Formats: sequence, C-alpha cells, structure tokens
Amino acid sequence: MEYRNLGQSELKVSAVTLGAWAIGGLFWGGTDERDSIAAIQKSIDLGVTSIDTAPAYGCGRSEEIVGKAIKGRRNQVQLFTKFGLRWDDEEGTFYFEIRDADGRSYKIFRQATKKWVIRECEESLRRLGTDYIDLYQHHWPDPKVPVDETFEGVERLLQDGKILAAGVCNYSPELMAAAGKIVPLVSCQPPYSMVRRDIEKDVLPYCREKGMGVIVYSPMQLGLLTGKVAEDRQFPDTDIRSRSPYFKPGNRRLVLEFLENIRPVANQHKATLAQLVINWTIHQPGVTAALVGARNPAQAEENAGAARFKLSVEEIERINARLANLKLDL
Repeated sequence: MEYRNLGQSELKVSAVTLGAWAIGGLFWGGTDERDSIAAIQKSIDLGVTSIDTAPAYGCGRSEEIVGKAIKGRRNQVQLFTKFGLRWDDEEGTFYFEIRDADGRSYKIFRQATKKWVIRECEESLRRLGTDYIDLYQHHWPDPKVPVDETFEGVERLLQDGKILAAGVCNYSPELMAAAGKIVPLVSCQPPYSMVRRDIEKDVLPYCREKGMGVIVYSPMQLGLLTGKVAEDRQFPDTDIRSRSPYFKPGNRRLVLEFLENIRPVANQHKATLAQLVINWTIHQPGVTAALVGARNPAQAEENAGAARFKLSVEEIERINARLANLKLDL
C-alpha cells in the first residue's frame, strides 16, 4: 500500500481509503453488519488504514459498525468522519427525504451552527468508541449558517484535542477560502471519477495551490465503473442508483463498451477492471486518496490490490484517449 501525507498535516493516509457509506445501509438497500465488520478488518490487515465515515451514513449506523470493527485496533487506523447532516432534529435547512429498506422515512437537514458542530463530534466519538478523530470534515455547506460560525466550532474541537485536523466536503474554492481564514484546512473531499471530472477545472487546482490534500469519493461512480452492472439491472427505489442519471441504460451501455476497450490494460497488470479504475484515480494529479467501499472481505481484498501496480504514461494516455470519446447523456 502507498501512504501519502494529507496536505500539510502530519496525517499519513492510505492511497486507497475505505469509504464506509454503503455499510450504513441507507441509500444502499440495507447492510449486513457481520460482513461489514469483516470487510473493515480485512482492509486494515491489507494496509488500508484510513477509514472514512459519517453520521448521516445510515443515521449513525456506519459509525457504530466502524467502531465495532476497530475495537482494539484504534492505533492502526486513521478515522475520518463528518458533521453537518442531521436526521434527528428539524432545526436546520431541509435537504432531502429518504426511505430505508424497511420503508421507514428519514428527513435529512443541513445543520452547521457552532453548537451542533460540537454536539455532533461528541456523538461521533461515542459511536466510534474513540476519544479523538483524525480528520473532521464538514459534510455539506449549510446555506443558512455563515462559514465562520461553523468553523469556530471546529476551532474549539481542535483546541480541545477532540480532532487532529479539519477538512471539508463538497466545498467550492470560495467557501474553502472563507473557512481557511478560521482554521487551517488540510483537505477537501469532492466527487470524482473517470466519468465525472469537473473538479479538474477549479477544486483540484485550488487545493494544489494551497497545499491541501484531496480525498475523492465515488471513484467507481456508485459501482458503474466496476463493469459488473448490466444494462438491464433494476434497482429498488431505496437504492440511490435508481435515481442516478449515470445509470440510465444508454449510459450503462456506453460505459460497458469503454471498459471493454481498456480491459487489455487491466489484463497486462493482472488486475480487475475495478482495480484499474481505482489505480487510474489515485494517480491523477492532485489526488491524495480515493474512497472505495467494501461490503465483504472479498471486495476489501480487491480494493487493496488496486495499489500494487503503477500505470505507465502510455497506458494512462490510452485510457484518457478513450475517455475523451465517452459522451454520456447526463
């Protein structure tokens, strides 16, 4: 596994980082706790020492599962979690409503006042079973709360030693600049994949200029880039992929054709298509790490194996040439 400094902090993160969104169950049609714990422990065994979660992933469920999985192994991992999305209080800005696999409905609110930032951290510490968080990130901007108020709460947590470093997710360069006036930001976490590359225009250049790390999420585009999602596969309405434009049948067909075209590159490295996609992602300029989910030990092993090889300049150019001709209907 390759380990990289996160921005200008002292945190060293695994280039392949375990993303714990899916194991929360919500958005993904449920979860199996035993398999999820086994996946986390297998990841750690294979050198994937950085784990990213959030309270909103399953309304606390993901953090609880991570906490169980790392019990007795806290000193082997870097824990990343977030704040700013609530499901148990309607004081904030309504964001969206979602149903779980059992039909229960949850309303999600953006809430990032100083009071809530501090309260959320305490709740995350309890669920994770730890007394500090390595990287604490604002999950989504709150349009009703000034950034300086939000990060006054983060500053307090840094002073108290509850968190070691601060970051943001889904922030524009303008918002990052405002937050950075209150506390030093070590990282940003935006969406990024072979088929979603808009951050190359602004976020990546800004973070490189400021010396910030970039931890990208959804590098597999919710599983689309694994090559395992057939054109006619159906998703229940509790699965986020049922509403994603990337999963239109026509887009799936185009992506499957693209993946077949680059399969020889994967074969050259004795890698799966998923490993090739992850490897391409973690070697893009400015990318520090990629979040990749695993719901069982086999997936964890495949993810970790994505860092064992390096693509040549010619191979990257070949992939990029194919990508330039991939036009999805979004």
